[in-house]
Amino acid sequence: MKAVIQAVKDASCTVEGRTTGEIDSGLLVYFCVEKGDKEEMLKPFLDKILKLRLYRDENERANFSIMDTYRKVMIISQFTLAANIRKGNRPSFDNAGDPVSAKDLYEKAILYLRESGVYVATGEFGAHMEVRYTNMGPQTFIWELSSDKF
Repeated sequence: MKAVIQAVKDASCTVEGRTTGEIDSGLLVYFCVEKGDKEEMLKPFLDKILKLRLYRDENERANFSIMDTYRKVMIISQFTLAANIRKGNRPSFDNAGDPVSAKDLYEKAILYLRESGVYVATGEFGAHMEVRYTNMGPQTFIWELSSDKF
């Protein structure tokens, strides 16, 4: 599993002119399922995102997480994070999870985040999405949990 995590001032997603989700201050998470990823990986993977201390306290130290600050999360399925661009000029998506299991894990990730108490907005799995956001900081992080190390 992979994610690109960005602290945002706001974010929105549209599909064919229809808004699928929007948030104000929070995290924009591009979420990728790769071959071999299992449901057991979801909880530790998502807990890391929920507990990341990205928000500043009164002393300007990053001591607060999304859970501490009651901000929101927008999660977007993003199979292109599995791309291999080392050889040639055309990305290879051989390591991307199959669409059926990837959609299942994406939907379970949404459910887990909601059950954790944060507001969750989403994109639409498999759709061509337009994602707009204002990055804060900028703060952008890459988080990967490999199935062979889990």
